[in-house]
Order: sequence, then structure tokens, then C-alpha cells
Amino acid sequence: MTHELVTALGPLLTAEASAEAYAAGTEPADLEQAVWLRLLERLDAEDPPRDPPGWLRRAVRAEARRSRRAARHETPLIRDPAADARHDPELLALAAARRRVLRDAVRRLPGRCPRLMEALLSPDDPTYREIAGELGISQGSLGPERSRCLGCLRRLLTPEVAAR
Repeated sequence: MTHELVTALGPLLTAEASAEAYAAGTEPADLEQAVWLRLLERLDAEDPPRDPPGWLRRAVRAEARRSRRAARHETPLIRDPAADARHDPELLALAAARRRVLRDAVRRLPGRCPRLMEALLSPDDPTYREIAGELGISQGSLGPERSRCLGCLRRLLTPEVAAR
């Protein structure tokens, strides 16, 4: 009986699902699948519909309404949340490793360079005047000192960059 019922209702279900899908904002195949599932659950409970074509039409409309209600409560994703680089564990680990390498290289710099570079890398973003006051040097010599320190830092980091 089940095979005959499925065979007989197939074309009607395809037509009904195609007619209702656009207004429901869903695919006809999704409606068909939901209705077939309802029918099989009903047949499994040994409660076949008395009027299969009428039941099928009502079931398609009920599934279309359910789909419309669900669509109203859902918000589409603009982009994949996993693609957010700020929360990617691998990228976070790589950035932390780069910062660690930089901080280690800054500590190995000669003279006043470690203190100067720490001040320049500070999240407080101090002004040149504040840095010069903290280091006890003139504001005018801060630029040339920074250039020398960056040159030293570049030489320290070059072998590490090449090793990667």
C-alpha cells in the first residue's frame, strides 16, 4: 500500500510544493521532503490518511506556513563567523609568537634602545616629549636614536625572519 500511495501522490506533491515554495521562501524539494516525512510518520503510526490527495494539499500548506514562520525568526549570516580573524586560534597564536620574538629582540638591543623601543611600543602611545622626559634625553635626539635602534633591531630580526 505504501509504495502505491507514494507513486500516486508523487506528481501531486511535486506540483503542490512547487506552487507553495516561492511564497514560503523555501525550495520545493525542502517542502516535498518535509511532507514525505510527515506521511511516512503517519503511515508508521498505522494511521493512513482517509483522503490522501486532500491530506497532501493540507500538509504542503502547513509545511509552507511553518517555513515562513521559521524564516521570520531567522537572520541570515552576512559572513562566516569562523572567518573572523580576531578569534581564529591559529592566527592569535602566530601573532602572540611574533610579539614574543619582537619583545625578546628588543631586550637584546644595546644601550638605551630597549627602554626607547618599549616606550615606542607601549599601548599608552606616549608622545615624543613624554618619551624624552622618561629617558632623560632631548626630544631632538629621539629621532636619530630611534633610527639607530630600529637598525639594530632589524639586524637582530633578519636571521630569525630568514630562518622561517
